[in-house]
Amino acid sequence: MLSKSIGEVTALFISLEHSKKRVEKENIALDTFGILSDKYYNTNIERSVLITSLSSYTLANEHKIKMPFGSLGENLLIDYNPYHLKAGTVLQIGSTHLMISQNCTICDHLSSIDKKLPSLLEKDRGIFAKVIKEGKIKKGDKIYIIN
Repeated sequence: MLSKSIGEVTALFISLEHSKKRVEKENIALDTFGILSDKYYNTNIERSVLITSLSSYTLANEHKIKMPFGSLGENLLIDYNPYHLKAGTVLQIGSTHLMISQNCTICDHLSSIDKKLPSLLEKDRGIFAKVIKEGKIKKGDKIYIIN
């Protein structure tokens, strides 16, 4: 039995092979190697899925940094701030189980959006997760902590 939902998926993104462009999707399929159709599939299973909170975009916006969703490189944009969750925490989203593996480090490309962004989002960029139960996630799916 699942407890009360802690939030839901606002948007989903994948990276295309041979492109810097991020593509928004209505749903994604995942297996234990990552997100099918994503260019980073099966490259580092500990970092298969990047989860970012709407609060990261709100924080940037409060500092006059405007950017479209997907700019932070996230695969899942959610309406819950998960940055306090410890490694090993398991989330159920759709039919998939994701285990939090590590905080996301700041990438150089963020400074190309705005020079203040890397320091501003140092602890608020996102968290990585690995897939421990394959399945599908769609926009609007509820998020549950299952351990």
